[in-house]
Amino acid sequence: WFQQGLSFLPSALVIWTAAAFIFSYITAIILHHVDPALPYISDTGTIAPEKCLFGAMLNFAAVLCVATIYVRYKQVQALNPEGKYISKLNKADFVLGLLSCLGLSFVANFQKTTFFAVHICGAVLTFGMGSLYMFVQTALSYLMQPKIHGKQIFWVRLLLVIWCGVSAFSMLTCSSLLYSGHFGSDIVQKLHWNPEDKGYVLHMITTAAEWSMSFSSFGFFLTYIRDFQKISLRVETNLHGLTLYDTVPCAINHEQSHILSRDI
Repeated sequence: WFQQGLSFLPSALVIWTAAAFIFSYITAIILHHVDPALPYISDTGTIAPEKCLFGAMLNFAAVLCVATIYVRYKQVQALNPEGKYISKLNKADFVLGLLSCLGLSFVANFQKTTFFAVHICGAVLTFGMGSLYMFVQTALSYLMQPKIHGKQIFWVRLLLVIWCGVSAFSMLTCSSLLYSGHFGSDIVQKLHWNPEDKGYVLHMITTAAEWSMSFSSFGFFLTYIRDFQKISLRVETNLHGLTLYDTVPCAINHEQSHILSRDI
């Protein structure tokens, strides 16, 4: 199944991204840089050396995500050549997906303790645009059933989108309260939390919701595996000339060429 079509793309995306989270989490725990109990995902990539691993792996995950989103865009486009409404929705969703990938790269390269504003913008792009991307893809699945595929995949994606939406609402609400300024001004730089700290409950709900959103995204991309088994892309090479010169070079005199070769 892994070698059918392009099904390796969503599989590789989920496995690689999960590995980035797990490896950076384990490294941060071993070095006592974060608490074992539900830290922010980005907190596990804030301090060296785990931030180097976190950034490098998430950058490659962003590339895999772009490739997966592009293949899905081309697939929906090919399956609905005459559907103008679906085509417009598909193009808009492709842009949303690319913005989410850009945000993932921002999160990977700009730590919250150093560039908090850029990091938050990246998180909003990643989770916000990513959630909208999932919602629009679910809508496209609804519009394409039952002609293109069955209802089961639509219901699975709808449940994953609802899961993501509930997690997003919980994270947005609790994080807004947590960073409202009532719990101190050093929360942004805080990597270690104790149950006695103010805002501890809000912090735990926010981090749990963040991990929950990530898992829902993993599940959503895994639903692409079966669809990607039925598509392949190829690159065609079209040469515009037999050389790479801007103009056709003058022919070399055979006699001169013979003299040069004899001298050498």
